[in-house]
Amino acid sequence: MQFISKPYASWQGATKMTEMKGKICIVTGSNSGIGRETALALAKMDATVVMVVRNRERGEKARLEIAGESGNDATCVMICDVSSMDSVRQFGKEFRDAYRGLDVLINNAGAFTGKRQVTVDGFERTLAVNYLGPFLLTYELLFLLKSSAPSRIINVGSGMASSGKIAFDDLQYENEYSGMKAYANSKLMLTMYTYELARRLEGSGVTANVVEPGFVATNLGRNSGSLLLSLGFKMMRPIQISARKGAETSVYLASAPDVEGVTGKCFAKLQETRTSQLSYDPEMQEHLWNVTVELLGVPRGTITYLDQLHPRDEENPK
Repeated sequence: MQFISKPYASWQGATKMTEMKGKICIVTGSNSGIGRETALALAKMDATVVMVVRNRERGEKARLEIAGESGNDATCVMICDVSSMDSVRQFGKEFRDAYRGLDVLINNAGAFTGKRQVTVDGFERTLAVNYLGPFLLTYELLFLLKSSAPSRIINVGSGMASSGKIAFDDLQYENEYSGMKAYANSKLMLTMYTYELARRLEGSGVTANVVEPGFVATNLGRNSGSLLLSLGFKMMRPIQISARKGAETSVYLASAPDVEGVTGKCFAKLQETRTSQLSYDPEMQEHLWNVTVELLGVPRGTITYLDQLHPRDEENPK
């Protein structure tokens, strides 16, 4: 499809964006915060936006608001709890049944918990939402992304990843838990995964990049389970940037012609940026990949991972 550049007035720092009519975009966690602003911006560009949320009522409320603000009725809500791997797999099947292509996948949903929580799968919640869920969701949708190439994967990370570390002997934080460390570590994993995914996707026409949105005023931490942390997040609101500002780089990577083909990079404030030295370690990237596919039970190996991917569910039953 031909890209048509046009000005997008609400942006600061980006002079031209792209009309996205006919492009199918998924934004997870899009009923509030950065995700909602990302979905709104893409809707204003005439994209078909699939808002992936946990709660249908909140999702439908946000969808109606976005449709009203953008004048674009090509938005819909689909349900997926990215902390549940069964929910991710079910969503993947439902999306493949409903759509025969996918141009942009934005893994935006995130979680921060002050106390250790365990998901229905037995995974530590922060790890599940911020890393394992996006990994599996991308796996479930990669065939459609490849068939729609050139297409784009955008993973929303965090500057906190720079302080992250990966303890492979305690990924689930069973021995010692810190909400801040769990969050930073999960975002480091997401960053390293993005780089490894980009390497494995070379030549496919699918790009994968990570975004650091900045210190954004969102609902993150509101339901942390810790009153002290919740109050701390609230007190920091005056120095945080708006969700709309935080969404700018995600929308830029999803739509701008000048990043066509750019992959395996991190972007912040509409520009490429460097991440921690640890995040570029190729041996650790590959080891993390292998550990993750074991945890999730998906096929191991580059060729299997990229090609054995539900081209039609009726022909490839699980």
